[in-house]
Amino acid sequence: MSEDSTEILRIALVQSDLYWEDVTANLSSLEEKIAGIADAVDVIVLPEMFNTGFTMNSALAEPMNLTTTKWMKQIAAQTQALVVGSFAVSEAGHFYNRILCVKPDSTFLYSDKRHLFTLGKEHLAFQPGTKRLTVNWKGWKITPLICYDLRFPVWSRNAASDPYDLLIYVANWPSKRAHAWNTLLKARAIENQCYVAGVNRIGEDGNGLKYQGDSAALDYLGEPACMLGDSDVIKIARFSKTDLKEYRTSFPVLADSDQFTIG
Repeated sequence: MSEDSTEILRIALVQSDLYWEDVTANLSSLEEKIAGIADAVDVIVLPEMFNTGFTMNSALAEPMNLTTTKWMKQIAAQTQALVVGSFAVSEAGHFYNRILCVKPDSTFLYSDKRHLFTLGKEHLAFQPGTKRLTVNWKGWKITPLICYDLRFPVWSRNAASDPYDLLIYVANWPSKRAHAWNTLLKARAIENQCYVAGVNRIGEDGNGLKYQGDSAALDYLGEPACMLGDSDVIKIARFSKTDLKEYRTSFPVLADSDQFTIG
């Protein structure tokens, strides 16, 4: 690996309650929590819509490079980590649930939530994404997705020709569907022979929905590297690139997978 690559990827999962539709309070609270991370980390993952909670109030959507983007750049520079999280973005008269991956040098990549949660009327507020993102960071290929995307394995599917190493899901996934969250995170890890990090929130939102967290980091066998339960907590998972390569070599499932593209 190159001098910028790392064998062990240290990923901080930030599981937090969120202040409903209060950007200032959320950014302040999360900044304080992140400042308390004692060890150096390579990636910091925040929940879906970490600055507002899962609201369809498009009046809270921000243009790119405004308050929340600048805050993510600040956190990335301070921690020297890749900072990952989604928030509502306004662009050219449309609104998107957009996930940003911000590097310490302030450069960033992004993609938009593909599968909008119709039960919550998300499709009435936001436009769906059309492109899946893979970020190269410290020798690792990382694909970030958003909440409801977890239920759609085709969109998450790894490619034998150019596989990613880590799937990240950021979420506001309610307690009443916790069994699906826990089961599908394991399934995505096993079927794609990759590490998975799922970061959910806790608490109760402005619509009365309750969240029990269950954020988790899983290895390529679907086995837990760390579990966060229902606490307001940050935990660090450590993933090995060598272990992943050796497993894929010894059990080359991806080579036998179906090849297809999504239109």
